[in-house]
Amino acid sequence: MASRLAVRARGVVQGVGFRPFVHNLAVELGLSGSVRNDAEGVLIYVQGEAVPLGEFMRRLLADAPPLAEIEAIEVSTGQAGPGELNGFHILASGGGGTGGGGTLISPDTATCEECLGELFDPSDRRYGYPFVNCTNCGPRFTIVTSTPYDRPNTTMAAFEMCPACRAEYDDPADRRYHAQPTCCPECGPRLSLVDAAGHPLAGGSDALEDVVQMLWSDKVVAVKGLGGFHLAALASSDLAVGNLRSRKHREDKPFALMVADLVQAGRLCTLSEAEVELLVSPERPIVLAERRAGATCAAAVAPASATLGLMLPYSGLHHLLAGRLGEPFVLTSGNVSDEPIAYTDEDALSRLGGIADAFLLHDRPIHMRTDDSVARIVAGRPVLLRRSRGFVPRPVHMGASSPVPVLGVGAELKSTFCLLEGDRAFVSHHIGDLENYPTLRSFEEGIEHFCRLFEAEPSVVAHDLHPEYLSTKYALGRSGVELVAVQHHHAHVAACLATNGHDGPAIGVAFDGLGMGDDATLWGGEILVADLAGYRRIGRLEHMALPGGPAAVRQPWRMAAAYLDAVYGDDLPAGLALPLRHADQWAPVVSLARMGRSADRSGMVPAAPVASSAGRLFDALGALLCERDVAGYEGQAAIELETLAAAAGIEGAEPYTFAITGSEPFVLPGTGLFASAVTDLLTGAPPAVVARRAHATMASMVVAACERGRVLAGGLDVVAVCGGVFQNALLSRLVLDGLEARGFRVLTSKAVPPNDGGISLGQVAVAAARLRLRR
Repeated sequence: MASRLAVRARGVVQGVGFRPFVHNLAVELGLSGSVRNDAEGVLIYVQGEAVPLGEFMRRLLADAPPLAEIEAIEVSTGQAGPGELNGFHILASGGGGTGGGGTLISPDTATCEECLGELFDPSDRRYGYPFVNCTNCGPRFTIVTSTPYDRPNTTMAAFEMCPACRAEYDDPADRRYHAQPTCCPECGPRLSLVDAAGHPLAGGSDALEDVVQMLWSDKVVAVKGLGGFHLAALASSDLAVGNLRSRKHREDKPFALMVADLVQAGRLCTLSEAEVELLVSPERPIVLAERRAGATCAAAVAPASATLGLMLPYSGLHHLLAGRLGEPFVLTSGNVSDEPIAYTDEDALSRLGGIADAFLLHDRPIHMRTDDSVARIVAGRPVLLRRSRGFVPRPVHMGASSPVPVLGVGAELKSTFCLLEGDRAFVSHHIGDLENYPTLRSFEEGIEHFCRLFEAEPSVVAHDLHPEYLSTKYALGRSGVELVAVQHHHAHVAACLATNGHDGPAIGVAFDGLGMGDDATLWGGEILVADLAGYRRIGRLEHMALPGGPAAVRQPWRMAAAYLDAVYGDDLPAGLALPLRHADQWAPVVSLARMGRSADRSGMVPAAPVASSAGRLFDALGALLCERDVAGYEGQAAIELETLAAAAGIEGAEPYTFAITGSEPFVLPGTGLFASAVTDLLTGAPPAVVARRAHATMASMVVAACERGRVLAGGLDVVAVCGGVFQNALLSRLVLDGLEARGFRVLTSKAVPPNDGGISLGQVAVAAARLRLRR
């Protein structure tokens, strides 16, 4: 006896070949009905005998297209769809449903193997075409203007399909059926090459060949990609990479490299299976991997770094460029340091004209700028350091729904925002450091786009405690919303808990640079007992003054001076190079540090605020051991300290002795760690061994703090490890090994970075938990 079903599929089910998959499956099983997109996903009406209907429902989940991500299937019986149920039909998209952000958009994904086959097949009509794509790959988020995900709602709307593309687009049996970005050399976007003044140089395949020749001639070329502009230079060219670095005003921060394949990658770096898996994943992030001795690239690609950031091509254009160039090339964000990446032709020509010698353009507009994602393997686990292209706007699923839409506006550095609708948290692409007007505008435009795309208007806005963050000021400036202030390190822990599906409680170890505490001092080395709704601070790192405030972040030697003065006062031991390097500034900096320490909790000194910061302690050690007195980018001294420590091996790297003092909050002895490192150095220990012992000591202090926390929290044995300091792979491995050896269940950040890029998710998790308790 025939039955009728109405089936609602929610998730990433538009623009991924889901409707033709449903059509072909139904036809194969002899079922009738219809399928269409609407505002909530895909709506299916299907009719037939019980056995094939059951098989249809089973395979709907089991055999879905590779890019589909089905969150939920809702089924009701006894309903007929529009029109007669004779045969199975794909219907035009409709409004339908109740809205509420039901439609999900796929992230931009790497070119699939079938499209690559066409790209390199001389007999194929898309041979050598840079914009080859299908329902299984290509641009999505960066070209979508609104939903439903149909071609008129993308930046491909202006490109009218040729008869051959239209035939593929209309054929349910073709893998390009309703592939909204589908195109070919006859009807799709085209390349053009212009000089720095915007004057035409070449077009089409000639443009690509000219770019290759320019790169071989040590030129810098701006390349328009999926989510914005990159700056390209031959990786082996000292002249080209040096020019790029000086023009971009990026003195030290490593550049990412694009490699044509795993063979090229393996010549540059030693790759583990986990790193290879990340490199070849559809998301195609930049992957940090250990640099091989003698790797052939210019010294200026990654100065003083033991790792290189590698990525494989993820668009047809990249595959063609990498293949024809024949060797790795720098592919770094198209911006001047601290600005958002350029994504329109006009903006790129204006802002990058003094950096690039030429611009490789195309005429497909980018609607939403999206930088490359960055990942590394930490303690055997993949960790995102920057979550953007390839991952956004895929939602993070929360354990429970929020009663109302919530916006989390994040912190200041590595800015993201997060829109929570129901149990879906949409964490934005990487915005950048929210310290200037162009980045603020990018932040505001991104929020507007997400609210429109997911049809959710937040009634609650969660923000950081720091009153001077531009994100906080943005939140305070929104009218008609309820504001929820969330402490920075609680947000770190909450993000870790939420991405692990754990509501808490847990012992939270939140180590980073700086974040405003609830006592008006700066925190950064925190031991909390927390759930999503609240926390208590049971431990912290010892306070230390930041002489000069922000200047102490930019100039790590100031932090080293503060620690040296706290240990030795005016009786500095002979043999230390750091005081000699800064003899002319030593007295005023030390005076500031003393002012800050004497005030401590009794009254803040703006010129030398105190902080319980693990990041600043690692900066001080980096200045002492690596002579990194001035940081060219955030965390540079700590990164170089990790590199130095990793070079020491494990011989002679036992932790220093230490003593935790106080009750609650107890205090971890940062000054004692620093003093032990100085003593070790002065008695002849190699700096690399001292760096390794410092890492081992910090890890041992974390483990001891968690054991004390287990007692204070009545036997609690779950630990959430988070914060930017735990991007340090060596420290993370030592901490995780130590905790697991003592019977703790250790949670680390998933789906979002452990650094401030995950703060916005933590903010909405906290706000939603408090709303649920209140209601």
